[in-house]
Amino acid sequence: MAQEMLPGREAPIPAAAAQPRRRIESVDILRGWVMVVMALDHTRDFFSSARFDPTDLSRTWPALFATRWITHFCAPVFVFLAGTGAYLSLRKGRSVASLSRLLWTRGLWLVIVEVTIVRFGWELNFDYRFTMLQVIWAIGWCMVVLAGLVWLPSRAVAGIGIAMIVVHNAFDPVKPSALDPFGFLWNILHVPAALSIDRSHAIFVAYPLVPWIGVMAAGYGFGELYGWEPGRRKRFLLRLGIGLVALFAALRYSNVYGDAQKWASQKNGLFTFFSFINVTKYPPSLLYLLATLGPAIAFLAYLEKPPGWLNSKIVVFGRVPFFFYVIHLPFLHLLAGLVFYAKWGPVVFTYSFANPPPPDVGFGLPAVYAFWTFAVVVLYFPSRWFAGLKARRRDAWLSYF
Repeated sequence: MAQEMLPGREAPIPAAAAQPRRRIESVDILRGWVMVVMALDHTRDFFSSARFDPTDLSRTWPALFATRWITHFCAPVFVFLAGTGAYLSLRKGRSVASLSRLLWTRGLWLVIVEVTIVRFGWELNFDYRFTMLQVIWAIGWCMVVLAGLVWLPSRAVAGIGIAMIVVHNAFDPVKPSALDPFGFLWNILHVPAALSIDRSHAIFVAYPLVPWIGVMAAGYGFGELYGWEPGRRKRFLLRLGIGLVALFAALRYSNVYGDAQKWASQKNGLFTFFSFINVTKYPPSLLYLLATLGPAIAFLAYLEKPPGWLNSKIVVFGRVPFFFYVIHLPFLHLLAGLVFYAKWGPVVFTYSFANPPPPDVGFGLPAVYAFWTFAVVVLYFPSRWFAGLKARRRDAWLSYF
């Protein structure tokens, strides 16, 4: 076990001690599931006729709430496992210096991809009067920060990450206006907001960075568990996951700390439960992260066993998550455009956040689930091809996808 610890400034693990160049299948399966569920959320964005927040308890219904809430797992698990993947690359023989360089260069690449390729997938236009900064943007800057943190011992990195997750809600009362003329920095770090560039251009910071940096740093330290004996790791994963869920339940019941949005009794027991689990994603509150990362970690314990048929397919998406993310947005957007064109005409062939479809355009949840299933099946094949390419080749550019 002593040889498996990775103090921050040590050289890479000797080749004889390093694990073979293989992926951790349980991690890839979990990552694959969150990518598939993420596609459900985005299919709902493009196809649903419900043009309001599905977690608004005054307007939603159980199936719609559940469809949105289950997708809360996607961003935190994706960011957390990105940190874990960074740690695991050290165990494959990469040096700390090489990892740091990869992280900051890949991070800046992701920031560029967010405002170009990803933005085009969402908008299908080059009209930059309105730009959303979402999860790929946040992951990019998290990687840039992690590039500096990896020089520290992994447990120190995990401690920093956990502290950021736990403490950041204490700063909820701080308003950007109180920090003028630098309030915009607080929007980038902690408070989602639209920022005006000039009279014609604005950006919306949907993913403030501070808690997400904490999630990735915690995930980096979590990677150390994959040097443990499998039986010990499985027991610990299950206990840790259940413990985080129990901590969520206790803190949420108290309504004292961890989320600015308090729970309250509703019109019936089911909606009161919805209120209890309806935690804040933008930015991700402590309770939001406990409620999502806890079950995900416990699920990792279950995934320690050999995969069945379905997981053997889902793992493909987990091996190429960024590739899948990049291709699924334009695919869903174009598919929606073609379907809407066929049913409602050219006025809604393309649309965007700034130019949504008319209120009478869209489908109910059964159709949303049908289009989601179709998209996942179709996109499985290019994802499988790209996963095979990455497995066969070691080209440097593949590290950025």
